[in-house]
Amino acid sequence: MNRARTLAPGLTLALLIAAAATPAGKALPMVGAPVLALGAGAAAGMVLRRSPSTVFEPGLDVARQRLLGLAIVLLGLGLPLGSVVAVGRETAVVLIGTLVVGGVAAFFVGRMLAVDKESATLIAVGTTICGASAIAAATAVLRPDKQRVAYALGTIFIFNVTAVLVYPPLGRALGLSQEAFGLWAGTAINDTSSVLAAGVIFGAGAAHFAVIVKMVRSLAIIPLCIGLHAGRRHLAERADTPTASLRQAVPLFVILFLAASLIASLNILPTWLTESLTTTSSWLIATVLAAIGTSLSLARLRTAGLRPLILGGTLGLILGLTSLALMSLTGWL
Repeated sequence: MNRARTLAPGLTLALLIAAAATPAGKALPMVGAPVLALGAGAAAGMVLRRSPSTVFEPGLDVARQRLLGLAIVLLGLGLPLGSVVAVGRETAVVLIGTLVVGGVAAFFVGRMLAVDKESATLIAVGTTICGASAIAAATAVLRPDKQRVAYALGTIFIFNVTAVLVYPPLGRALGLSQEAFGLWAGTAINDTSSVLAAGVIFGAGAAHFAVIVKMVRSLAIIPLCIGLHAGRRHLAERADTPTASLRQAVPLFVILFLAASLIASLNILPTWLTESLTTTSSWLIATVLAAIGTSLSLARLRTAGLRPLILGGTLGLILGLTSLALMSLTGWL
């Protein structure tokens, strides 16, 4: 009971922000609930920092750390493996190519800019895979400093909004078809909400195809988490520190995410339940981002410097150009 009372203020604050941001994000798809939740959380954090009270912090910490895995598992119920196989085959070269180029570029550009490894990793996975969801998954595995998580999310969302504004007119100027634009948006724009928003602006056909492509791209969360976890284990062994057991080699939420995707592909769940759980996942992610947003401040952003922001912008540009180049090579243009 005492534990619940301790957690209640912070959890309630994060949940209320998410509850407000979710419908607002639907009304403003160009921005999206994740951006609004992060921004509202940052505004709430400014108010909280003026008070000496720390009553909200325990609940906010739980929201930042414990809700991530649950949100990602529920997200898997919206990613049926079987229904996207055909699209995956058709777009495999562009999908895999952009992921590989994005990852390599993140490594070299991050080193050139001397961005710390945690920030570079979070910005890289957010840019190349699926924005907030990928950052949430990487955070659950790496457990990085929360300020770096907040900065990475802010960086990703800045370019998400920019992409929604820039991609549709560019797509029209390039004369892209509905499916071609859907493939471009699905492989080059970070967050699912932003992919959908850009697709809707371009056309219904583009929106439908972009979402399917984005689903396939989002499945890279699974090898991402396995790789990050293996990397942590290797470093721990080199430093002669305790390592995870074989049972712990893959985080539980990754296994459950894969199981959820398999269940979705079997079509055994009623549509209303799947939609409800997917909506709940989006709401939980907004809750996590609201809690993380409370730790974001202009002073901390200034301390981090412009280099991570430059990294995010550079990776976004490289991803967009790489996607177009691969589409041209494979006959999509």
